[in-house]
Amino acid sequence: MAAPAISIPAPSSKTESYVDNKRKEDIRQANIVAARAVADAVRTSLGPKGMDKMISIANGEVIITNDGATILNKMEVLQPAAKMLVELSKSQDAAAGDGTTTVVVIAGALLKQSLSLLSAGIHPTVISDSLHKAAIKAIDVLTAMAVPVELSDRESLIKSASTSLNSKVVSQYSTLLAPLAVDAVLSVVDPAKPDLVDLRDIKIVKKLGGTVDDTEMVRGLVFDKKVSHAAGGPTRVENAKIAVIQFQISPPKTDIEQSIVVSDYTQMDRILKEERNYILGMIKRIRATGCNVLLIQKSILRDAVTDLSLHYLAKAKILVVKDVERDDIEFITKTLNCLPIANIEHFRAEKLGYADLVEEASVGEGKIVKITGIKDMGRTTNVLVRGSNQLVIDEAERSLHDALCVVRCLVNKRFFIAGGGAPEIELARQLGAWAKVLHGMGGYCVRSFAEALEVIPYTLAENAGLNPIAIVTELRNKHAQGEINAGINVRKGQITNILEENVVQPLLVSTSAITQATECVRMILKIDDIVTVR
Repeated sequence: MAAPAISIPAPSSKTESYVDNKRKEDIRQANIVAARAVADAVRTSLGPKGMDKMISIANGEVIITNDGATILNKMEVLQPAAKMLVELSKSQDAAAGDGTTTVVVIAGALLKQSLSLLSAGIHPTVISDSLHKAAIKAIDVLTAMAVPVELSDRESLIKSASTSLNSKVVSQYSTLLAPLAVDAVLSVVDPAKPDLVDLRDIKIVKKLGGTVDDTEMVRGLVFDKKVSHAAGGPTRVENAKIAVIQFQISPPKTDIEQSIVVSDYTQMDRILKEERNYILGMIKRIRATGCNVLLIQKSILRDAVTDLSLHYLAKAKILVVKDVERDDIEFITKTLNCLPIANIEHFRAEKLGYADLVEEASVGEGKIVKITGIKDMGRTTNVLVRGSNQLVIDEAERSLHDALCVVRCLVNKRFFIAGGGAPEIELARQLGAWAKVLHGMGGYCVRSFAEALEVIPYTLAENAGLNPIAIVTELRNKHAQGEINAGINVRKGQITNILEENVVQPLLVSTSAITQATECVRMILKIDDIVTVR
């Protein structure tokens, strides 16, 4: 009798091999394509020869800028993954202030490589973990090639600030703006906390007229408004005693909306007389402390000053600046080293600030108020930015902000590295060598990421109109021979030692760019579905 045939079930392929369903692949691909589209939009504005973008806003406003964070901020991005790249440039702007375009371009290149790794069948988690390892290694490599810098070395600080300004619209003024940015930051560094710089201590005042050459730093205070001299009050006061007041010098109003009907003339005279006496009483108290300059906060409830009170203040020879914004009060009191006075009852001499000179100056078409020679001045400074039109002034302010951030980075972390694509090529070379040592898929992934970093020198060359392939190949060759500071000199159109050409950037900008870009890409890789909730 024949043995019964035992049917062996065919091995199920589902349990053994990893099968990704189609929807997840599509979502991942859609996310990566959308995010790369955002990266490609800002890619052309990278580097000193990068193009500028003209942004037209729905209300008719036009912005011309080269700053990655500004461009992305104004873009209306709808796709959720692409929004992450906009957030990425914002976080780079907050952490380092510069390198906002770089970080987005690196993220775009990493996503492009991730897409090819995914299509080769590598699991997203493996790619993500390898990316994390590569980022940590990259930071070590960058730190190893960094050059320490001292805050007393003003020249080095100016070099890195002017490198940041070179890619901006106002690059021809970098010789003026770079030292200005360095001096502004160094003047607000507190010796007690040498690693912290609060950029809110540097106030930028924009005034139309003149050119960017007329931009200056003012040790003191600048108000973008004129003195209230409706009643012929003084416009210049020496040995000023300054009070910052938050109350109104005007007759009191009823608390609720109501009208008082007065039918008798004698009663009307009494009301007017009372108002006069009320205002006079206040001004006498102010005058008694020796105060001769009043900075009055903008009031919502009622007029901060009336014509009558201005008339009496002018008679008392008190200079008045009204409509001081509420947000500026903290900065003003810190600079003048005085206290804001919220009520006339608290008006005392010890709450006043002292300065050598308060004067009104004509600037372009308008006027400004300058307070200089402040006694016991707080660690703050003012920068008065000038320009021939509003677009130039706005761009000068953004560029100056980037330069200030670069100097702040150097104060926080006192190292700088070469620019011009040198660190990226060096990273690509060292990560490529490290990938050969790693086992399994990890090495394969790290090699792809090393290639992705070459996008920065490639784009720099491309934007400068050079042959990118020839330039990047020559760069690799120089770095392989041990010239770690060889980079692309965009002006000469060839490869030189970038440190000698004074093209330097803070270490913090590069390390922050790589960490933030890898975090963002890892997050996008981990997403496998988008759920919309109505």
